Amino acid sequence: MSNVLALIETTADGRIRNTAASVLAAAAKLGTPIAVVATAPGAGAGLAAELGSLGARQVCIVENGQAGSLLATPQVDALAAAAERFVPSAILAVNSVESREAAARSAVRLRAGLLTDAVSVRSDGGKIVATHSVFGGAYTVESAVEGSPAVITVRQGAVEGQATPTDAAVTILSAVSAAAASAAINRIDDAPAASSRPELRTAAKVVSGGRGLGSQENFVLVEQLADALGAAVGASRAAVDSGYVPQSHQVGQTGTTVSPDLYIALGISGAIQHRAGMQTAKTIVAINKDTDAPIFDVADFGVVGDVFAVVPQLIKALEARAG
Repeated sequence: MSNVLALIETTADGRIRNTAASVLAAAAKLGTPIAVVATAPGAGAGLAAELGSLGARQVCIVENGQAGSLLATPQVDALAAAAERFVPSAILAVNSVESREAAARSAVRLRAGLLTDAVSVRSDGGKIVATHSVFGGAYTVESAVEGSPAVITVRQGAVEGQATPTDAAVTILSAVSAAAASAAINRIDDAPAASSRPELRTAAKVVSGGRGLGSQENFVLVEQLADALGAAVGASRAAVDSGYVPQSHQVGQTGTTVSPDLYIALGISGAIQHRAGMQTAKTIVAINKDTDAPIFDVADFGVVGDVFAVVPQLIKALEARAG
C-alpha cells in the first residue's frame, strides 16, 4: 500500500487535538497512514502510543526549534521533510483554518495538486478521488489530481469510522523554519471553556435551533434537548441575528460547518445557507410546524409539529430511558 501522510494538529501545550482520529481514518482509506507532527525538540515523547491507538501505522515526529513560535511554517516544513522521507501518494489535513493554510502552502512547495473540504476520499484504479459538497450543498462533485502527491483537506467529522489501532513505529526528523518569511506567534491566550458540552465543529451529535423558537428565553429548549443527548448546541443564522445565542453557535455557510452522526433541527426552516453547513450529517431529524419547510428536503426523519409540544415529550422519553 502507498504511504499517506496525515498532518496532526496539536494544542499550544503539545497535546493532540481531537481532529487526529478523523484525518487518520481518511488516510487509512487511501493507504498506510503516517501521522506527521511538528514539535519542539524533545516534546514528541509519548505521542506515538496515542496516535497508534488512533490508527497511525507510523508516527513521523519532526522536531523544530520554531514550533509553537511561528504560524503554520513548522507544519509546512514537517510535511516537506516527511514527504521526502516517505514519498507519499497523498497528504491529508483537517479543513481547519490552521491546517488548511499548511496544506495549501505544502501543495505550492511540493508542486502538488490541492483538493479542499472533501467529505470523503477513496482510491480508484490508483487515482485518489475526493468527494465535495459544493454550491451550498446543492451538488455533490468528485475531483482528482493527476500525478502525486495529492494534498487534500478533509471536512471535520465527515469521514466515518476509525482506523485500526496499531503499535506505531516512530521516525524522528528535524527541520529549521525561516522566521523571516513567517508570521510570529508572540502570545497564546487560552480562553476558558464556556461550556461542558462538546465542541460544535467536532461533536458527534448537534441540536440546533432557529427563529421558530421565538425568543432567547425559549431557546433553552434546544439546550435541554442537547444536554439530554450529550450534544453540542447550534443555531441558524436567523436565530443568531435575532440575538438568541452568540455567533459562535451559528451553523451554515457563514458559520461553522458540521458533519455529526446526528443533527436535530428545531424550528429551522432550512435556508440554503444553513443546509450548506449541516446536510452532510449522517442522520438529520427536523421538527417544524411548517409542512413545506425546506429543511424536510434533506431530513432523514421529519416531525411536523410544534417544537414546544414535541420536544418536551422527547426529552421526557430520553430521561426515562436513561433512568
